[in-house]
Amino acid sequence: MIRGLRLEWIVLAALLGVVSAGADVKLPALISDNMVLQQGRRVAIWGTADAGEQVTVSLGEQEQLTTADAAGQWKVGLAPLKKGGPFELTVAAKNTITIHNVLVGEVWVCSGQSNMDFSLLSHGGSGGVRDAEREAAAANYSLLRLFLVKKAVAGKPQTDVQGQWVVASPATVGSFAAVGYFFGRDLYRAMKFPVGLIDSSWTDTEAEAWASEAVLQADPDLKVVADSWQRKIADFPRAVEEYEQKLEQWEKQAEETEASGKVALAMPEALRDPRSSRRRDAGLWNAMVAPLTAYAIAGTIWYQGESNAEFAYQYRKLFPALIQQWRESWGEGDFPFLFVQLANYSPGWKYPDAWPTLRESQEEALALPKTGMAVAIDVGDPFDIHPKNKQDVGRRLALAAEAIAYGRKIEYQGPTFKSMRAGKGTLRVHYIHVAGGFVVRGQRLKGFEIAGDDQKFFPAEAKIEFAEVVLSSSQVSKPVAARYAWANDPGSNLYNKAGLPAPPFRTDDWPVSLQKMVRTEASW
Repeated sequence: MIRGLRLEWIVLAALLGVVSAGADVKLPALISDNMVLQQGRRVAIWGTADAGEQVTVSLGEQEQLTTADAAGQWKVGLAPLKKGGPFELTVAAKNTITIHNVLVGEVWVCSGQSNMDFSLLSHGGSGGVRDAEREAAAANYSLLRLFLVKKAVAGKPQTDVQGQWVVASPATVGSFAAVGYFFGRDLYRAMKFPVGLIDSSWTDTEAEAWASEAVLQADPDLKVVADSWQRKIADFPRAVEEYEQKLEQWEKQAEETEASGKVALAMPEALRDPRSSRRRDAGLWNAMVAPLTAYAIAGTIWYQGESNAEFAYQYRKLFPALIQQWRESWGEGDFPFLFVQLANYSPGWKYPDAWPTLRESQEEALALPKTGMAVAIDVGDPFDIHPKNKQDVGRRLALAAEAIAYGRKIEYQGPTFKSMRAGKGTLRVHYIHVAGGFVVRGQRLKGFEIAGDDQKFFPAEAKIEFAEVVLSSSQVSKPVAARYAWANDPGSNLYNKAGLPAPPFRTDDWPVSLQKMVRTEASW
């Protein structure tokens, strides 16, 4: 009898095991405690479950039902939400998940390379931002939420990332993107709605890694980069075989030299797998951005370009293509895409017009709708490619968001070149976004150059007359072209009364040294 009961229990346990072997309903990392959902538009909630399983999603008075498809995938769309919270989001199927402390507000993605990846309290061994300890101690914002995407590379678009939402506090802001934090903080202060920030950035990365494979393949100049990476990946097994042969030979030689008392030969340099390189074409798009595109957002802030400076002219093709591809991938129309123009930086650059050309290429993207540029020509460090004044950068991005994304009637740009006309021995440069008048920080206006038909530029004397700057030089009798802040570290000093710096410009279209520089192979 006892043996019979034991057998029944064994059979029952086995049956229960079969039942429990099915997959519980699961959610992506973005849908978790402390999350911010985008207000004012349809919001997707998605995840996995057993094939054919019914899933119920509830938030406030909304309840949506769906059924997982044959692959176990499911998604529902919540009707547009109004700002507020905290709320609880419930997802129920065979099991139930409750997401706590949910806010509804504005969600922004923060992306780019090292100057976006630069965290509040630390950046490698170089320390954090200006006044880092004070800024971190003051970071008590219960309506500001942060999500830091774990760095990863992938060969194909992924469906999830690693990370978690946290409330902005002295304990959580230290590892987050400083520019992103200051942007979100200032935006919250100005607009008084909850703000969610998703930091997906990585130091020393080129824009090609953040664009999709389709974008790179669609243009001949960009396709060569993608093709080069594919060749590196395809050739890697052969390279491994050659390395193993070299290593075997080295081991024999090392034993012989050791036995004879001589100094051993240097070991062959270890191979790097191109599949894991953060510079791999589309690698960061696939792993760190594509999984975010189902999540409704308000817009993007972007700080990148240093790693593309050697191919600065080509960037004016790559960057707009990236912006358009991101917008298409989210499927939310022309959401605001705000970016930082490269800061001033001086030493160690073999092309003197690389950064000016890259800045010009960045500005070309303003031709796209709902784009905005935060000028950083005055807050860099001539001797540090990672300047520590991230506060002004974040503030200028927030101003652009207020104006472009939220329609506030504020000045968010510095004095911007509009037109030029020639006079007798002079050039008159007309500006817009003067915001009540020019401000010169210093004893005299600096950073202007003019040239004649010989295309030789000389420093110009600059005088302010109303909304114009009048330029002249004793070395240029008939000037035809003007430039402002056209240098890696120009020392320019023109502002408007809103305290915003004038961006660099040039009136000529004469060839620059990098105009024909096109990337021909992948770089590490």
